[in-house]
Amino acid sequence: MNKKLLTLLLFFVPIAIFAQEKGLDERINDWFMPKAVWWENLILTSIPIGQYNVPIVLLLLILGATFFTISFKFPAITRFKTAINTVRGRYVDIEKHGVDKLYDNDEALDVDDIKDTIRDESAHGEVSHFQALATAVSGTVGLGNIAGVAVAIALGGPGATFWMIVCGLIGMSTKFVECTLGVKYRDVGKDGTIYGGPMYYLSKGLKAQGFGAIGKVLAGLFAILCVGASFGGGNAFQSNQATVQISSLIGFQGGASGFIIGVILAFLVGIVIIGGIKRIAKITEKIVPFMAGIYVLAALIIIFAHFSYIGDAFSIIISGAFDPYAGLGGIVGVIIVGFQRAAFSNEAGAGSAAIAHSAVKTKYPASEGVVALLEPFIDTVVICTMTALVIIFFNMDGTSMQSVFEYGAAGDSGSSVMLKSDGTSVGGVDLTTMAFDSVIPGFSYVLTIAIVLFAFSTMISWSYYGLQSWKYLFGRGKTADIVYKVLFLVFIVIGAAATLDAVIKFSDAMILALVFPNMIGLFFLFPRVREEMKRFIDAINIKKEALEDGHEDITKHM
Repeated sequence: MNKKLLTLLLFFVPIAIFAQEKGLDERINDWFMPKAVWWENLILTSIPIGQYNVPIVLLLLILGATFFTISFKFPAITRFKTAINTVRGRYVDIEKHGVDKLYDNDEALDVDDIKDTIRDESAHGEVSHFQALATAVSGTVGLGNIAGVAVAIALGGPGATFWMIVCGLIGMSTKFVECTLGVKYRDVGKDGTIYGGPMYYLSKGLKAQGFGAIGKVLAGLFAILCVGASFGGGNAFQSNQATVQISSLIGFQGGASGFIIGVILAFLVGIVIIGGIKRIAKITEKIVPFMAGIYVLAALIIIFAHFSYIGDAFSIIISGAFDPYAGLGGIVGVIIVGFQRAAFSNEAGAGSAAIAHSAVKTKYPASEGVVALLEPFIDTVVICTMTALVIIFFNMDGTSMQSVFEYGAAGDSGSSVMLKSDGTSVGGVDLTTMAFDSVIPGFSYVLTIAIVLFAFSTMISWSYYGLQSWKYLFGRGKTADIVYKVLFLVFIVIGAAATLDAVIKFSDAMILALVFPNMIGLFFLFPRVREEMKRFIDAINIKKEALEDGHEDITKHM
């Protein structure tokens, strides 16, 4: 048996036996909850604006994303077509060989790769644009789109959906900036392995700007927080909601049920993450389209089944955004809920996706920046909106716009549930599952598979993010690698055993904490992004002119 797999077995079998002790889930939750509450209160420190207390981190996200959107002339619109063409491989020739040599000197086509290495020496990188996008999307398109949207609507009403969409649209600009920088300042090891992300553009980029000490501090802070975020939002939350769904479906209950399911999930994740980014990319490029396809298809079936209500649904989304339900803290309260859940879902501004995008094969950093534009669009604008519509339709009584559930009923207490007229409550992934099952009977079984795949792909992607940060802090040796992966697997078990309230407090705060060091760095470095964008667009225009002059399109032979 493979030694690494044997190590995993030896690690998990003893704790699986120990998990039979009654009440273990509760004991883990009791230990975890106080730490989650303390951390959430720290990260969501607020400042008074009028009659509202607004978290500083959300102000950073909103103002930063708005600034980048205006500064780069609304790239979500103006660069969307370029992003699609880049993913399709329309510019793979100039990205691989460089447009200056490729279209002015035919001899450049004879560039040879060095055998027995994992990279093409003519363009640093380990994965394609699509693989990088799939890995990053798998880290964002996850249970935030299923359970997270339900939490947002439960707390903020349908109006929270509007602000999630707004956050997704302006977040496209932030993703563009951070992922361009991720490629520009990445490290390439002697064996071709890529090391990239905010840790590197904060340290190397700010050093080039004359702020070396500040850059080193911000990079170290980001790396520490990213490790924590990989344990929280990228891990514990995913295992928690997957466990809830599995337990509900198979009726597996008891004092250690969450622990046991967590051990199984951890073992399966462990098999994958020992293979590194290339194995992760190969798996996510297959899982992501499949699971997203299942989920989107089911959502579309429900949406079209309620076709006559689509206009009404968007009407209450828009009206709820500006005329919120009572007890939610007014319009600012709804904006906070919407932006907080969207930030957790698409991670724009957190910098995490830049780690995956850094591994792409290209000579033009901005090429991956425009590809990254697609993430918040896919994640928040499309999939989160679909989930919201499904939940809103489910909450209609079938003949009118009257609500079966009471939106925001528990908002003051911070609980993530909606209340039925009989006083029972439902929230998180359970709410979304009930919404799908109401139109497609038995779909809960299919949704369980989709949820587990969502959770699984998110966990393996975030394990890569956390590992890259861990290596930045503790070196690139095998011991550091093993220690991180063991800790990551332990948090899968903790997340599965703890309650949603505890996990979501810790997870939200960990993801949002990344915003502080990352956004500060982006404000300093965005002029470099402007330079790289001009370089890439110039290359595209040179190729376009060459093709118009009769030059053969080399991509047809690649």
